[in-house]
Amino acid sequence: MSSDRYAEILRRIYPDDVAATTAARVDELVAYACARVAPDDHQASARDIVLITYGDNLSEPDATPLQALRRFYNAHLGDLLNSIHILPFHPYTSDDGFSVVDYDEVDPQLGTWADIEELGGDARLMFDAVVNHVSASSPWFQGYLAGDLRYADWFIDVDPATDLSQVTRPRSSPLLTEFVDADGRVRHIWTTFSDDQIDVNVHNPEVLLALLRVLADFVVRGAKYIRLDAIAFLWKEIGTTCLHLPQTHDIVRLMRRVVEDVNPTTLIVTETNVPHDENVSYMGDGSDEAHMVYNFALPPLVAYSLLTGNARKLQDWARGLALPSERTCFFNFTASHDGVGVRPVENILTEAERDVLMRAAVEHGGAISYKRNPDGSESPYELNCSYIDLLTPYQDDKDTRTARLLASQAIALAMPGIPGIYIHSLLGSRNDNQAVACTGQNRSINRTKLDVAQVVGELTSEASLRSRVFDGMATLLRTRGGESAFHPYGTFSFPGYDERVFAVLREHGDRRVLCLVNVSGERVTIDTELAAESARELLTGETVSAREVCLSPFGILWLELA
Repeated sequence: MSSDRYAEILRRIYPDDVAATTAARVDELVAYACARVAPDDHQASARDIVLITYGDNLSEPDATPLQALRRFYNAHLGDLLNSIHILPFHPYTSDDGFSVVDYDEVDPQLGTWADIEELGGDARLMFDAVVNHVSASSPWFQGYLAGDLRYADWFIDVDPATDLSQVTRPRSSPLLTEFVDADGRVRHIWTTFSDDQIDVNVHNPEVLLALLRVLADFVVRGAKYIRLDAIAFLWKEIGTTCLHLPQTHDIVRLMRRVVEDVNPTTLIVTETNVPHDENVSYMGDGSDEAHMVYNFALPPLVAYSLLTGNARKLQDWARGLALPSERTCFFNFTASHDGVGVRPVENILTEAERDVLMRAAVEHGGAISYKRNPDGSESPYELNCSYIDLLTPYQDDKDTRTARLLASQAIALAMPGIPGIYIHSLLGSRNDNQAVACTGQNRSINRTKLDVAQVVGELTSEASLRSRVFDGMATLLRTRGGESAFHPYGTFSFPGYDERVFAVLREHGDRRVLCLVNVSGERVTIDTELAAESARELLTGETVSAREVCLSPFGILWLELA
């Protein structure tokens, strides 16, 4: 590699002399990683579907949680999807893994690096790069407090009298947290997310080099996707919002360049839970920033459509989707370990329409989390509710509940890009209010820990909700993965028929599939105005009318077009 490739970016972040020396060290880091990485010639395909899970969402008495996950994947999921996003699996102190103590280690309660390697032999893995902050118990921060010169200026100490009112907050907790160092000095440390998540100071190039080393090591360890958690907050500049700053975008560019130089098929995925236009800015020009961005507007828009029986808002938003190049795509999901964000639809849904979502979350047994605004007020940030419960009132029967969830997942699976399926959506998990009571954290409602034997028992019971949801999901996933029209980089359009029906036309090569999902509880008949008289419905294999199409309540049709 040539350090000039890195210096070009680093000169926009640091003074020229610092940029030059830092670039040379990046070059050394990349060369070292390249000598250790295994070659990978993966070609993107419709089979690229990602299971999102914690390392300990599944457990068995005779295995580590990571081994239990591998067994469950091989026994039940291997023919449905080819990738697994293991949420942070390092030693941590809070936030279910998102306060990392040591990036070099696997949490012993989950397993070992050998377990990760074995799982990576069966599935393509996504690693979580939680690089905006570290645990207050991490060696980095403890060294800083102890006065270890290696960690001097690795964190951000701010005079509390400083005007920080312009800083964008994703939480309602204080921005600055008091810590006492080894000399008895009180330090007011920048903590964007919590008092146990200490923001790192990338103004110091030593910190940036440490983060790049983590990413390069992830690639060597087998990461095929790297999720940049909360990356939008990385660069701080007092007097600004400290969100989406130019230096942050440049660091994402540098991270992509480093990762691609180590393994050209590993993809960078940015996680920025912000309004849609801000979110997609992390694709850059299509060749220089993220390969994929989380499609954060999709979960609330899909939920709103199914709650109102009207897909117009979703359809109109989807028509505006655009990609800067054929080398980028969306990471489409409806649920994850976090709640359903409402910020991404601030400029898409009206306040009254967002209220529909918030009322549903509370009425269906969930909660709402808030963020702090510059004027000191608070506003909704995310809905904390399992996705199946967000979509379905408690009085719904199992069949209706299942149909609503499958309709939501059919939309996400048909969208252009790579789908991410949260394990609790795949298994039809309900709100875990007991976990919330135990942890005091709203997000625990959708992070249930499951016993494999109990899950398998429910999956084999036709009467159980899990069985109904999983069987339907298996059909959707197997069909999607076997149809090249759903290629992540294929073309797409969004024809309009009836406001109750979401429609997307997917094309790749000579394959064309029209996906139709009825978001209402009514039977809907539409005229597609297609030239063909008949089509094969991919989910059932049946031949149906391609012109006058009838969809049952919450019905799904994926029509193969000649």
